[in-house]
Amino acid sequence: MANSKVVKKESAKWRAKGDRFSAFSPKVIAMIAEEVVKRLPGRQDPTKKKKKKKSKKIENPIFLDTSAIIDGRIFEIITLKVFYGTFVILESILLELKHIADSQDLVKRERGRRGLEFLEKLKKARGIKTVVLSDTEEKNLELDKIKEVDEKLIKASKINKARIITCDYNLEKKANISGVPAVNINTLANVLKVKAIPGESFEIKLLHKGKDITQGVGYLDDGTMIVVENSSADVGHTVDIVVSRVIQTTAGRILFAKKIR
Repeated sequence: MANSKVVKKESAKWRAKGDRFSAFSPKVIAMIAEEVVKRLPGRQDPTKKKKKKKSKKIENPIFLDTSAIIDGRIFEIITLKVFYGTFVILESILLELKHIADSQDLVKRERGRRGLEFLEKLKKARGIKTVVLSDTEEKNLELDKIKEVDEKLIKASKINKARIITCDYNLEKKANISGVPAVNINTLANVLKVKAIPGESFEIKLLHKGKDITQGVGYLDDGTMIVVENSSADVGHTVDIVVSRVIQTTAGRILFAKKIR
């Protein structure tokens, strides 16, 4: 070892000077001390840089947004095995859910608590992989430098090459623009709605009157509203109808129909 040779050489020089009190010079003592420190258990060479721990790769990750969690429909879809992969929840999302669950607003508090209950059931479900990214793991991804939870979600998804499931229209669009695939549960629900076309006939139970006092209103199994003309007297009964027109609104589709006499 190079240091050992230097120590012997320095010791010989110091003894040659005839010093009676020490066989080693201050320089040699310092070098010996440095060698001892390097050999102490748990100590590392200060000149060596610590390597950052690499995060474990998540298999086919799917990140859940707060809005999708408190909405709840995604958990029924997961149970049906429509989505395959590992469902990931950021610690930041859990914290946001806790704040909602602690809200003074009764509705928000209930939705927040329901969301936490859904996650607890998901984590215990057999055959479904669930991962929570801890604060430490978020720091490793440098998410702690980002304030907005949505931005953290997009960055984490981008790093892990993941998808996002949400009910937030704006988050869906921002994620897609950022190159992260996002699935909006509301969009998925609209796609899965029964497609009725003008001229199609079936029976429907009328539940209440419409905006016009002559109208009766019923609903398909998927929640689509059907407004039936001149049928207010039939509210509470099942009638045969024929679809006359379909209107697409921001809230979904509305069917207008007439009674078949």
